[in-house]
Amino acid sequence: METRTATTIFESLSSGWRLEAFRLLVRQGPEGMVAGDIASALDISPSSLSFHLKALAHAGLVSVEQEGRFQRYRANIPLMLDLIAYLTEECCSGQPEKCADLRAASCCPEAVLPPIPATDGKP
Repeated sequence: METRTATTIFESLSSGWRLEAFRLLVRQGPEGMVAGDIASALDISPSSLSFHLKALAHAGLVSVEQEGRFQRYRANIPLMLDLIAYLTEECCSGQPEKCADLRAASCCPEAVLPPIPATDGKP
């Protein structure tokens, strides 16, 4: 990922409404949600939501598909994972095994963290 792409993503997520909408769509997974249901879940007016969803789509964080008279939005989860990898690829000088103590201090569940490579043939 290029720095410019990461910056665009972070700028898009700097709005609380956009961050909440994106997190909601991530929770929904591949099914996504129609705009009206997103507005209801976030208690935001449809016109305000439309503005925020357009910014997320411009950053590539969400896709939109017309379904009859509704628009279905889906989080771009591969892009989210690419951003996480971009942020962490140089952790501990590119030697993530050095981060074990830092990981233990994190509140993130182990299942969502990237694996620590084995060293010296030990798992």
